[in-house]
Amino acid sequence: MADILLIQPPIRDFYLTKKRTIPYGLSSIASVLIENGFSVELFDSLATHKSHILDYPDEMNHLRPFYGKPDQSPFALFHHFRHFGYSYEHIGKAARQSNAFLVGISSLFSAYQDEALKTAEIVKKWHPDCKIVIGGHHATSMPEEVMKNPVVDFLIRGEGEVSMPFLAKAVHDHLSIKDIPGIVYREENSSLVITPPAVMSSLDHYPLPATHLVKKKYYQRNKSGSIAVVASRGCPMKCSYCSMGESGLPYRRRSVESVVKEIELATVSEPVRFIDFEDENLSLDKKWFLALLREIQNRFGYLNMELRAMNGLFPPSLDQEIIEQMKLSGFKTLNLSLGSTSPSQLRNFSRPDVRNSLEHVLRIADRMDMDTVCYIIAGAPDQTASDSVKDLLYLAGHNTIAGVSIFYPAPGSPDYRKCAALKLLPEKISLMRSSAFPISHTTSRIEAVTIARLGRILNFIKLLLRKGHSLPASRPFQGEVLSDLEDREEKGKQLLSWFLHDGRIRGVTPDGHVFEHLTDDTLATQFLTGIQSLLDVHPFINIMQPGKNGDG
Repeated sequence: MADILLIQPPIRDFYLTKKRTIPYGLSSIASVLIENGFSVELFDSLATHKSHILDYPDEMNHLRPFYGKPDQSPFALFHHFRHFGYSYEHIGKAARQSNAFLVGISSLFSAYQDEALKTAEIVKKWHPDCKIVIGGHHATSMPEEVMKNPVVDFLIRGEGEVSMPFLAKAVHDHLSIKDIPGIVYREENSSLVITPPAVMSSLDHYPLPATHLVKKKYYQRNKSGSIAVVASRGCPMKCSYCSMGESGLPYRRRSVESVVKEIELATVSEPVRFIDFEDENLSLDKKWFLALLREIQNRFGYLNMELRAMNGLFPPSLDQEIIEQMKLSGFKTLNLSLGSTSPSQLRNFSRPDVRNSLEHVLRIADRMDMDTVCYIIAGAPDQTASDSVKDLLYLAGHNTIAGVSIFYPAPGSPDYRKCAALKLLPEKISLMRSSAFPISHTTSRIEAVTIARLGRILNFIKLLLRKGHSLPASRPFQGEVLSDLEDREEKGKQLLSWFLHDGRIRGVTPDGHVFEHLTDDTLATQFLTGIQSLLDVHPFINIMQPGKNGDG
């Protein structure tokens, strides 16, 4: 039994990255509600290993030629579409048992709007007397779309820590809601009232997240605690593909003392060994970042924690001093944002050319035996596929793993508006995800799929070299079957040898049948020619020293 129930909905997709789904935002809202005298339960639909295979949604049938066959090779992308998390019926029963007068549902990503709304519908079915409020990035960007569903009573734009206590009190005491920050509601005539996003004026004035409500055992890594921390809010950059720069939320940092206190409380209850900082830009303020790193080292160095910033680090913000301190504090891998090497595409992205600073960071990381992952974006409007292959070849010549991020139009971003103007937006919001290759413009879908697979090939090559293996000799494919090879790496070597000969990207089914993936021959040839040119100019082992973790 609780006054308020907060729900993280299930997800339907081709994959789930568990370490990225810790319900940090809901736990932060819960702590403010508790401070205001309400009892709170947090139902995390994803905190289970349950999943089941679904048919492809009709709008995703265009993916069957790319994902239709199971592939056990290192060049595989996806195959099955799945429901990850508890069933909707289970969620409905939990809502009824809570007897909460207010149910808050997180809608962070537009691609998962259907799951959030289905959660709202099932909650209303099982617990019709409650009021339902939806919040999150998607709700903030597309309030009209969310409020089309009649089971949603309210929507909160912006930071829920500000609004939820006011809404809870208003609903509980039957007070007016019209002056609540960030509120969206229907007038008696069904017209919508939409207010600007709510903003936390001072992050340190809010209580620390109620992490005791999170199912920590599910989010463990290697049987030890794994937590997420958000040390800052907003982002001062204006990258065209991101909605954060135009969200109305200013860039703010918490005090070092507040962040350290949060980590300290987490380590009291369990042996935390992994922290992911989910900030949009963790390292922008050098003085603050160094102070945070040193305090983490001083206070928690004995725990040998691994730290990551998986949303990406801006290379110009990193230097020798910072990277040295990052390693001392527990960073083993640097996730670096490159974007593109194309001058015209960088202008489209409203991003600077960071190659000089990136290469400086890579040299420092190499000397310090740290891993790196460098992320490029492919498939954006007006971006050419050839330029994306050039980005891959640039990363081929550096000591890093290549991360390929397929573009999707994020509501609220300049590129979303650009896609709308060019009539490129997919017909359903559920397609706004990288795994669906949502737009086809100057990079077609088949080209985007090819770039994603070429990134896998490049990283497999780097993995082989990391292990001290020689690259397999190129040889023609003669209809072989690989049923006698159980090891995925050995299968990859065979497929790579054929690729090096003819540029065809192949996969292998569980029974060993070899098949060709549907790819763009021109791009594969461009990539293969570029790799062979590197081989002709330099010893391959010297120019393609790999990272050490195989991520990407």
